[in-house]
Amino acid sequence: MGEPRGAVRVAVVSAAAVVLSLYGLVLRPRMLDWGATSEETLRSRPGDGLVPGADGGSTMAATLPGPPSAVWPWLLQMGYDRAGWYSWDRLDNGGRPSADRLVPEWQSLVVGQRLSSVPSGRAWFTVAVLVPERTLVLRADSRMPSGRPFDPAAGGAPRAFVSSVWGFHLEPAGENTRLVVRAHGRGRPRAFTKPMDLLFWEPAHFVMQTRQFHNLRVRLGRVVTGEPGRP
Repeated sequence: MGEPRGAVRVAVVSAAAVVLSLYGLVLRPRMLDWGATSEETLRSRPGDGLVPGADGGSTMAATLPGPPSAVWPWLLQMGYDRAGWYSWDRLDNGGRPSADRLVPEWQSLVVGQRLSSVPSGRAWFTVAVLVPERTLVLRADSRMPSGRPFDPAAGGAPRAFVSSVWGFHLEPAGENTRLVVRAHGRGRPRAFTKPMDLLFWEPAHFVMQTRQFHNLRVRLGRVVTGEPGRP
């Protein structure tokens, strides 16, 4: 009985090793630079130095209909307590549909402003860089495992934390816009945050970001065709 069980264990371990190898060597690199050209991936961006010693990140991109001036207002109104995030609303917006029209009262944004990221308002992104119609960079600093925010400028980081940056960069592409989204961060203790990055945060970011690209494209397409939206 021992020999067959041992053979099964070896087979399971071998299969797991193959799957992890395929993910690490083939799937993960494509996921981290999904849609982006080599030039877009390698180019430096505003906000790159906000988290010194960043040990993980991605650069993803999509072409959206309309010039940067048409895309920018949709980014300005993001936030849980504003238009939402245009992604999978059940996962990141409390189940409330993200707005599919522009709302004038959500078109004001300044550096230092907080954008709630959870229903309770106890976690948020802070606007770190804002260049109209060019760049919007959001930053989050969270204690682990509670997820409660902390201020890295007020005495340094706690022993367990994640600091991350989510940057949106707009570039004209003929009559359209290239939206390049760069995310990077640093977490400690690395023995805990690295496996979480590989197995959860990176795949989760890929799923949510590609959905946001899709939904922004749909909303901008409706503007082009004159279809009505909802708040």
